[in-house]
Parts: sequence; C-alpha cells; structure tokens
Amino acid sequence: MTIREATTDDGEAIREIAQRSMEASYSLSPRMIESAIKQWYDEEALTETLDEEDALFLIAEEEGRVVGFAQGALDRETESGDMLWLHVDPAARGGSVGTDLFERTREGLKEGGAERLRGMVLEDNREGNDFYERFGFEKSEERTAVIDGEPHVEFVYVEDGTETEPEPIEGDLTIPESVTTNAGEEVYLDDADADMGSKGPFFIAYDDADHDSRHGYYCGNCGTLDTAMDAMGRVQCNDCGNLRKPTRWDAAYM
Repeated sequence: MTIREATTDDGEAIREIAQRSMEASYSLSPRMIESAIKQWYDEEALTETLDEEDALFLIAEEEGRVVGFAQGALDRETESGDMLWLHVDPAARGGSVGTDLFERTREGLKEGGAERLRGMVLEDNREGNDFYERFGFEKSEERTAVIDGEPHVEFVYVEDGTETEPEPIEGDLTIPESVTTNAGEEVYLDDADADMGSKGPFFIAYDDADHDSRHGYYCGNCGTLDTAMDAMGRVQCNDCGNLRKPTRWDAAYM
C-alpha cells in the first residue's frame, strides 16, 4: 500500500470513498450524505482545502486504486492538530488501511508542530468511538454537529496525556456573564472555555447558569451570538466574519 498527498485529480475517488464509507457507517439519509459530500469535496471545496498551508490530506492506494483518505489540519496559534476525516472503502476494511492513514496523519501533524491532538466522531458511529479508545484517546466533551440542517450528537476526543489548559486570550478582553438573544432569552457565557478564531476568540454560550445545556457560540470579536457551525466544526460569525478552523474528524472505516 502507498500513502501519498492528495491532489485535485483525486477528487472523484475521494467523493466516492466518502459516500460509500458514510453509507456503511451511519444512519444518515442518502440526501444528507450527498449534501455533506458536495459541501466538503466538490471541485471548488477540495481545491480550497488542498491550497491551505496547514492542511494535511493523505491518500491510500493499493495497486493504483484509491482505498481511503485522511484529512487533518494544523493550528499554529494553539500548536494543536485536528484529525478531521478518515474514510476507508468498506471493501478494503479489516486490514491496516485506516490504521496506517491515522498514524501517518498523526505523525505529520506532530512534525508540523502539533502538541495537542483531538478529533470528533458522531455518537452513532460505534466503530469510530471504539477506534479512538484503542488508540489511547479519551472522550472530553459532547456537542452538536449540524449536517444538512439537522443536529447530531458528536463526541470530542483528545489523545491521552496531550490535552492542555486553554491558552490565555491576550489583551484586555472582558465578556459579560450572560447576554440576551434576539428572542429575549438569557444565555450564559463561559469565559474559561474559548476557541481562537481568525479575528478573536469564540466563547461557548449555555442555556443555563450551570453550563449544562449548550446554546451556541458567542463571538468575542464583535460581541454577537449570530454564529454558525457546520458539520466539520468550522465556526463563523455572521456579523464580522470571524472564523474558527474546522475540527471535525471521523473514524468511519472499520
């Protein structure tokens, strides 16, 4: 088996592998799967991904045939590496394709400077959740991923021993304990739980003061709740354009 960097010429194979892998591993409708693949891997989206400086996109080939791919991303500001996606053709599962892709992705992210590794997997992908645990990852939190407009529970995993305390936000930034939504509802902010975006941090907003039920994200750059997160964990502020890189990964290949 050969593992190499992906190119735009691999687009058709990537879309086919992703579709077969998701159909075999999830209870998502065909419409949801088709919509997700178009969003992430059509020609324009794939070209944009491959052009990103800190993207890592690997292809696995056997006898000249693409049998799987892995997608990762490096965040230099936080020195973290995210395992975004890993898919293997169901016909090639049961061997070492997924494991080899995972190891090469982890190696590449660490060589790029990642000190902290994490990944996400939807709740209903039992094989993917088991995979993380076998590789020494621990489930750190639960959140909501939106696919084709519908919410799905996903788990966030971190590699055992690599999770660190969030880096302090530089500057004199103060956020309120709570804010009011456009519908007149009060939501509560956690100033200790922030993810850096392109223009400033995003803070998690909760429906309750005990921080048990998540509401969404609060943009620390412009102070709005008008934010959106796609199925890959990319968070964007609809007011100022503040953007958090995608953090989505899936181990759907067993």
